[in-house]
Amino acid sequence: MNKTYAYNHNPIKFNFAQTIERFFVEEIPLFKFTNKGANLILKIKKSDMSTFKLITVIAKATQLEHRDIGYAGLKDKNATTIQYISIPKQYEKDVIKNLTTEKIEILEKFYAKFPIKVGQLKGNNFSIVLHDVTKEAKASIEKVTKSMIENGIPNYYGYQRFGEDAKSYIQGKEIAHSGKKLKGAKEKLLVSAYQSYLYNQWLSERINISRTISKNRPEDAAKILEYPLELVKVLAKQKQFFKLFIGDDMQTYPFGKSYYLDNFDKALHEFQIHKSSPTGLLVGSKVHRAMADAKHLELPYDDNELYALKGDRRYAWIFPENLKLNYKEESQELTIEFYLPKGAYATTFLEEIGKFSLKPKVSRK
Repeated sequence: MNKTYAYNHNPIKFNFAQTIERFFVEEIPLFKFTNKGANLILKIKKSDMSTFKLITVIAKATQLEHRDIGYAGLKDKNATTIQYISIPKQYEKDVIKNLTTEKIEILEKFYAKFPIKVGQLKGNNFSIVLHDVTKEAKASIEKVTKSMIENGIPNYYGYQRFGEDAKSYIQGKEIAHSGKKLKGAKEKLLVSAYQSYLYNQWLSERINISRTISKNRPEDAAKILEYPLELVKVLAKQKQFFKLFIGDDMQTYPFGKSYYLDNFDKALHEFQIHKSSPTGLLVGSKVHRAMADAKHLELPYDDNELYALKGDRRYAWIFPENLKLNYKEESQELTIEFYLPKGAYATTFLEEIGKFSLKPKVSRK
């Protein structure tokens, strides 16, 4: 996928590798645990292990079914991660006794009335070590990341969503158009990759529109986009980079109710102070579409044949927080720390800085 970057700085060189020594993630729960109830909540640190593998290990240690083990979100294998897992309280002794692998460490335990469910997550804290960062590159990264914290970033799905060859969405499209009921988690994952691909294409187009308006005089932008001049003049008056259109599906940020944009003054103010954000379509059978002008922009990336999934709306623009940089000039290592809301990819944050794809090259033997 050809991604359109939002910021206009020159590309910045650095070396990135997602490994357990250089990539750290910590879940931030949606709410505090009451420490009362029938469910044991484990705060677990793991390395070189996917969430699905973690659940398998816990199931083996407790003789529980996978469905009885709760988790909020998936965490990558090639990272050191901290996440929360729930199991019925009566299995506490079994899990403490039998969870002996060195790749897993129980940091804390709590209790709760209800098990953890997928999506019950506020966001994630990231700490990532970049190599080969020159002093000049460090200064550039510091400048652009401060702007990104202040003004936000596009909420693309990361390359991880689309498989090793970046083409899993093609299989997903074929499955979605077959009209058959999805069989198993793999088919669901492939169709969701197609769903995510359509969203990313839409977001890239919206960013391209915003860049065109920001970089050109209204008269020139109107010709490039083939938009009425009066519309471009209205859009150009918006102070923020990502331009809003009448009918955009706005949602209270970082979570809350949706509403259609019909009052520019209210929507622009809330967007600029990080209290709301426009959303993009994740196509499915039970999801509402944008209206008016925004619907016109959404239509090329809609697909009425994708009804195997329910669908949803996803924030198009998000606001990273808690930025910290720690630079070691001798080794040219830069540790960058930041927070992103749930569903956002740290790699898209880094790609916006560097302006190049971080997807590892697949070796062909």
